[in-house]
Amino acid sequence: MERIIEEIREDLSRRLAVAADRLADRTLTEDPAYAALLGRAELRERIHHHLRQAVEGLVRSSRGLPLELADARATGALRAEQGLPLASLLRTYRRGGRLLWQTLTEAVAAHDRAALPRLLPGAPALWDVLDQMTDALTESYHRTEAVRADRDRERRAALLDVLLDGAAPAGGPTASEAAARLGLPERGRFAVVVVGSGGEGLSAGPAAAKAGASAPRVLWRIRGDGEIGLVELGHHPLESVRELLAPLGLRAGVSPVVGAASELAGAHRLAALALRTAPESGGPRTALLDERLPAALVAGQAELAGRLRQVVLGPVLALAAEDRRTLLTTLGTWLACQGSTTYAAQRLYCHRNTVSNRLRRLEQLTGRSLTDPRHVVELALAHAAVVQHAAAQHAAASQAAGPHAAGRASVVRQDAGEAPTPPAPRAGRTSPTPAGTARRSPRRPA
Repeated sequence: MERIIEEIREDLSRRLAVAADRLADRTLTEDPAYAALLGRAELRERIHHHLRQAVEGLVRSSRGLPLELADARATGALRAEQGLPLASLLRTYRRGGRLLWQTLTEAVAAHDRAALPRLLPGAPALWDVLDQMTDALTESYHRTEAVRADRDRERRAALLDVLLDGAAPAGGPTASEAAARLGLPERGRFAVVVVGSGGEGLSAGPAAAKAGASAPRVLWRIRGDGEIGLVELGHHPLESVRELLAPLGLRAGVSPVVGAASELAGAHRLAALALRTAPESGGPRTALLDERLPAALVAGQAELAGRLRQVVLGPVLALAAEDRRTLLTTLGTWLACQGSTTYAAQRLYCHRNTVSNRLRRLEQLTGRSLTDPRHVVELALAHAAVVQHAAAQHAAASQAAGPHAAGRASVVRQDAGEAPTPPAPRAGRTSPTPAGTARRSPRRPA
């Protein structure tokens, strides 16, 4: 093979130049990605160089020498950095290989047609050379693409941090600049969602919530304590965020709608507050802040929440564990049922009179009446403080003990008086209060 190439080298060189012109023209005509990236002169020179490298590789192979693949690797890395699709790059390489074989056969035929049979044994060697070059190029492309993707993720995470934390680094982009680089308008309709940690496959959770034409766009920021989503709502209602997360079964808090990128840091804080009010189990686990304002008020004031627990429910908390759990659960269920003792009894699987008796005892212990709206507000806020405090204790214990603490979650929630999951409503019922039952506090004994 080496002898044949030496005999036709001068003619082959001229023919390779013509082949490079033809392939460059075809590539620019048929591949928009190349046309947008390279001019004809540069592309033609790279193709010509590739063809010459393949010929030299064929010569080295015939001598039993290893191929020089540094140039192929450099080309793969360069095109990956430039963002040229790998499919475009490989398509041009394959066409170059076929064109090189055609050019070789034409040059040999022009020199000595009788020598064509001597060329045939070189075909497998040529394809092996081309395969090695293509493999080196592809491997280098993938390696560079992975580094580039990591760099892009880090850059995107840094831009999201500017928006979500509200603290741009010295000399870094402002909130408006960060929004522009992320493809977000400076003004619009935005919200922030915070997803709690602790669920298996959490990173795959929000990522699985695909945003399409019927869902808002979400930019996710993964952190050690959970995930944060910057939601560009557009024309979508805020409720669409809950619908997006509902199939995943994750605890999440959602901020109110804000109108500017500069307000996203505040929205992030409110979403984190909303997450602290999201139920651990039962019902929708995505809490919209505007629907949980009383509980969020308690969550945002840890010192006052502690006072609420002790001043309002202190006598109840001092009871034995079983009595404490019974009274707190009954109170939480009665509040969830909008003051209906009948429906609370259905949830608790006990008689209505049993609920009334428990609530009367709670009134006696706390000195507060369930017929006084001010006292009901105090009891509701204090109950929320107890539930949130127990949830925080469980989260801390779970983090310290790992998966072995997961089985105690329901016990902790029940001990704090979290209302049980309601049974499925009966057909035709539109209110949680059974027909003909008034919402009222338990009747005091005469």
